[in-house]
Amino acid sequence: MNQETSPTGIPVADARLVRSFSYIGGKWTAAADGAVLAVSDPATGALLGEVSALSEEESTGAVDAAQGAFAGWAGMLPQDRAAILRRWFDLVIAAKEDLARIMVLEQGKPVSEARGEIDYAASFIEYYAEEAKRPNIEGVTSHLNDAEVELWLEPVGVVALITPWNFPAAMLTRKAAAALAAGCTIVAHPSSETPYSALALAELAERAGFPPGVFNVVTGRASTVVPPWTKDTRVRALSFTGSTEVGRLLYRQSADTVKKLVMELGGHAPVIIFKGVDLDHAVTESIKAKFATSGQDCLGANRIFVERPVYDAFCAKFIAATRALTVGKGMDDPDIGPLMNEKAVAKQEEHVADALAKGARLGCGGKRHALGPLFYEPTVLTDVPAEALIMREETFGPVAAITPFDGEDEVVALANDTEYGLIAYLHSHDPRRIYRLSRALQYGMVAVNRTKVTGAPIPFGGTKQSGLGREGARCGMQEFMEIKYVCRDWA
Repeated sequence: MNQETSPTGIPVADARLVRSFSYIGGKWTAAADGAVLAVSDPATGALLGEVSALSEEESTGAVDAAQGAFAGWAGMLPQDRAAILRRWFDLVIAAKEDLARIMVLEQGKPVSEARGEIDYAASFIEYYAEEAKRPNIEGVTSHLNDAEVELWLEPVGVVALITPWNFPAAMLTRKAAAALAAGCTIVAHPSSETPYSALALAELAERAGFPPGVFNVVTGRASTVVPPWTKDTRVRALSFTGSTEVGRLLYRQSADTVKKLVMELGGHAPVIIFKGVDLDHAVTESIKAKFATSGQDCLGANRIFVERPVYDAFCAKFIAATRALTVGKGMDDPDIGPLMNEKAVAKQEEHVADALAKGARLGCGGKRHALGPLFYEPTVLTDVPAEALIMREETFGPVAAITPFDGEDEVVALANDTEYGLIAYLHSHDPRRIYRLSRALQYGMVAVNRTKVTGAPIPFGGTKQSGLGREGARCGMQEFMEIKYVCRDWA
């Protein structure tokens, strides 16, 4: 297929997928004052293009459009909503190569990971196209004489979606498909660093036949776009993926309007490896858990605890596997791409320097890569003490911290000693131990002898300050619905 170069300079087969304006009320909308934000390729620093930076008033206009469309969308037959979602899914799959290329250029991840994310993103649309047909009325045995009791599931209303830069397609579809299937209308704000993926999905949503105002994407500065939504009583639910710090801020800002909140926040995942396991398998899975998305993943392994009898052997194998990882630009499909911004690279440098100063040993890496200012070498630190920053804070980069442990109670205490509780990884062949630790680990998800656990049919989410609510599965759709209790007397 011949490629056309879009006005932004992103080469895709379908140039209409690369949009620079926001999408509001079925129209592509520029900022009235002409304000724009620049978007750059993290691999090269080259300017990809500019997108509209809308004002607070224009952001509120998106809520106007969503509110105006809500009654019609909520009142549509569920199977008709499902048909539109299904068309959106088909269009996303058909455009996978273009969507992956857009993602690589604005986010930097390896192209094979980008293709995988498009498949993952599409899976939520497909799943909720089916679930859209099933929010049934539930009969309840009455506690009153001569009364009939029913529970109805109804869409909550306009939903605000705030999505991050590390998974710019999947985090939008996981939220949007669930809300749309429930009968809600949406206003979405993508990260200003990766807006093109969201705008491409909006273009495909328009082609799928979503009525004007049902699906809205507003680009600009989060500090401008989002506050009008947290203050607006018409926005009845807010879903956010990002840092715990920002989640706390949105929690406070939403308090006065008492919104339903769904928040997938920071992670600080432990990997726990006991003796007796297949070390080669444990290393392979730990490499996946640490270095996927160049370490820029809330599910990323931040702390690797290895039982002392196999500690040295594991470290040697893990360091060798890390040295074998390739680093490069996303379209060359390396194992590790660039980090998102200078702040991310500076955090790797800070965590490495702090750990070494406190007694950790450098296994490999430990500095910026020669490819460019946003590339950092895949790095392994061993014998990392508990007081090191990397053992207390989310690293969000390609730096692995490994430390030994001697007993089950000790490692459970270490793993749970954090404000986060998103996912824990456990490697053991002892079924009783697996059961005990799966119970004892204070995390919303536990992966046993594997890394990949996420998918549309499962409830994704954490405990403690890793978030509120769940995304995916039937309960992900119910986050955007209210239960109405009807008690009826026919007399």
